[in-house]
Amino acid sequence: MITKSKEIEERAIERVADSMCVAARTAPKGKGIDNLVTMTVKGGIKNQLVDEMRRIAKSSGAQFFERDANCVEKASLVVLMGQKVRPNGVPNCGYCGYANCEENAKKSGLCAISIGDLGIAMGSAVSIAAHNHVDNRIMFSIGRAALNLDLFEENVAIAYGIPLSVSGKSPFHDRG
Repeated sequence: MITKSKEIEERAIERVADSMCVAARTAPKGKGIDNLVTMTVKGGIKNQLVDEMRRIAKSSGAQFFERDANCVEKASLVVLMGQKVRPNGVPNCGYCGYANCEENAKKSGLCAISIGDLGIAMGSAVSIAAHNHVDNRIMFSIGRAALNLDLFEENVAIAYGIPLSVSGKSPFHDRG
């Protein structure tokens, strides 16, 4: 039996994406509260993300959405990470700009501790990609498109995407 490079690389990138989601899940969380949602997308759903990113670029004039869409188009798959941002009940915090968690909740604020948890989870995830020599880049633009498309079933308020690629040159470097 012969397994050629394309098949090997596709299988490997899916394994790495799964491991990235596991690393994100086990990353430290403030007060041990886990509000993280992860998923991987490829094929038609990935193409919907690309289309939505291009739509955002045209409607908003933010051309980095078009640049990032071109990168995602070249990626094998995308890891999506979102956070259900709820006040964590940390006394005397105030990082969100409100007096306390009750005021934050009443005014539909975003908990800075919870948002920080998402950043830590993403850092853990991309370390797995880097350790496995899979090209990747954290992109806000993918997360915005995913939220617009309602890809998260849960009540996710903030999301990012991490496209993955195995190729001779990273499509996420020198994006110009």
